[in-house]
Amino acid sequence: MKVIKTSQIPKVPATDPLFTGGEVTRQSVVTPQISGQANLNIVNFSKGARNKFHSHTTDQVLIVTSGKGIVASDKEEVVVGVGDIIHIPAGEKHWHGATKDSAFSHLYVMGADNKTTQLEK
Repeated sequence: MKVIKTSQIPKVPATDPLFTGGEVTRQSVVTPQISGQANLNIVNFSKGARNKFHSHTTDQVLIVTSGKGIVASDKEEVVVGVGDIIHIPAGEKHWHGATKDSAFSHLYVMGADNKTTQLEK
């Protein structure tokens, strides 16, 4: 067993072109190299920051840990808050990020073999 304190996990700038609108950092909690099965990371969005439309080859689960955010697909846009859990099926075009008036953080869980495809320039 291992207890992980999120306050002790370094925040690394997310410089991927997938992100837009402000500062985004990542905190790597569990990697496939450790678990062999899953990616478990925290993503922290500054006010108004988000990722661009994209899809994944595995399901993604988001667990909101702080602030207020938006999760959107082609069909809907939903405001989410602390404690909300979002399931995004593999292949679904979507984006997620902070609202204009709140920073936003979520934990995400995805399969170790996930591939992400950016669908928005």
